[in-house]
Amino acid sequence: MELYLIRHGIAEEQGLGIKDEDRSLTKEGRQKTDKVAQKLVKLGLNFDLILTSPLVRARQTAEILIAEKLSSQLEESSHLAPDGQISSWLKDWLEPKKYSQNTQLALVGHEPNLSNWAEILLWGEAKASLVLKKAGMIGIKLPETGSPLGRSQMFWLTPPKYLL
Repeated sequence: MELYLIRHGIAEEQGLGIKDEDRSLTKEGRQKTDKVAQKLVKLGLNFDLILTSPLVRARQTAEILIAEKLSSQLEESSHLAPDGQISSWLKDWLEPKKYSQNTQLALVGHEPNLSNWAEILLWGEAKASLVLKKAGMIGIKLPETGSPLGRSQMFWLTPPKYLL
């Protein structure tokens, strides 16, 4: 299975009298995210499912991916909120679904969670080594059997500037 960890696009600044969970993508954030999505389409990507954080900026990013036809399915998961834990997501969401090895899932969320999740999948622990830029993407291939923690392979790490 391939996981594509996608960080939300550029959002409104914190502290402008808006609750963190209600912060929207900016005009620039929408435009850049749309250009990234168009490039992903040109590269032939198609996700079986896009799973998004419930926060507005992540949901808007996921909706842009859907609008560009990168997937026809969108679901929300509280596991992808800023305080979400990969162990809970694996136990509560991924393991019970029993997806095939050909499945491609896109997870739209936040930093530092997505980078931490990638590091835990790759090395078994978060090392604060990977950086995922806004509208950037990390691709991780999960092993066919057993726990993916510390046993997965990274095949993609792209900041958005290389997709614009």
